[in-house]
Amino acid sequence: MSTSETFETILYEKDGHDKFATITINRPEKLNAMNKTTVREIDRAVAMAVADKDVNALIITGAGRAFSSGYDLQGADYDVDIEDWHADMSENAQALLNIWKAPIPVIASVNGYALAGALELMMACDLAIASDNAKFGEPEVRHNSGPPALFMPWLLATRDVRWLMYTGDLVDAEEALRMHLINKIVPADQLREKTENLARKLARMPVPAIKFAKSSINNQQIAAGLMTSFDFNVHAIAALHVSRDGQEWMRNLQKMSLKEYLEFRDAPFKGLD
Repeated sequence: MSTSETFETILYEKDGHDKFATITINRPEKLNAMNKTTVREIDRAVAMAVADKDVNALIITGAGRAFSSGYDLQGADYDVDIEDWHADMSENAQALLNIWKAPIPVIASVNGYALAGALELMMACDLAIASDNAKFGEPEVRHNSGPPALFMPWLLATRDVRWLMYTGDLVDAEEALRMHLINKIVPADQLREKTENLARKLARMPVPAIKFAKSSINNQQIAAGLMTSFDFNVHAIAALHVSRDGQEWMRNLQKMSLKEYLEFRDAPFKGLD
């Protein structure tokens, strides 16, 4: 593996022989929580991979114990108006759409947690392989928020979408496989090997055929209204953040540690499984 680009919050590596690249979210001390820099660096790295004629497949993964715990709740500026929230949500959604639209296959390699915005990042990828200890969920509903780009209704059965979006519950790898959130489960110590082997397989496929297959699948979803639903979602999430309830949750976050905040958020739901 080699790289010629330096990033602050991610790693970008290219296997020139097997023609695939790997983006690793590299904030393990924060369970790879994504801040603005991370979102922009992932977007830049995806563009690099797409522009490189020696990259025919791309892996996105996380360093350490998690794929990513989602957006960094303590790394955001909450003293902003709805226009600022809309701009932030639009930027995040566009970065995810750029992965979804990339003309090369993108594989999510999920180790540990894939939560909230990171679950949407995983779903923006074409395929997902998960370790047997992975956990998935959209817990934002519990603090009056939601994902900036909602891929879930385009991938899962409606009842499964409602369960995850309404409850904020986490599911394990077996349940995620049943829901079709992921394609395959492997032992944690084999995740990298299995993901890289899939990347090698996809990179050896005829490039025009892969591009055609991906664009055909994506265009069916666009024709069904995917972009319209994304526009609505960005507006709705921005409005949630500036609502009275949204402002109250933000004030709580600003005066608590993250651990205290998450315990406070989840306390009303303990014992209700």
